[in-house]
Amino acid sequence: MKQLINNIITYIQNDWKENKVRCALEITAWFMSIGCAAAMAATLPNPPFLILYPLFITQCAIFGWAAFTRRSTGMVANYSLLVAIDSVALARLAFS
Repeated sequence: MKQLINNIITYIQNDWKENKVRCALEITAWFMSIGCAAAMAATLPNPPFLILYPLFITQCAIFGWAAFTRRSTGMVANYSLLVAIDSVALARLAFS
């Protein structure tokens, strides 16, 4: 277990050294993702989608950009599609 924790710490340190902006933005997007999930769970059955959807879109766009800088095709495709889906959902919500 100690080795696993050391490997994670080393990975984070290396990621920070490689690209500080990307690392900071990914951590920010991760907090946004957790915050959105917690807000959704806390406010069911009527979550504030007009607040949550822009946050979902923003954190997915950040993760997509980070994946692009890492040359991760699958993750770029995934987050791009999530941005598109959530953008359509936000537009439908806003104009319904």
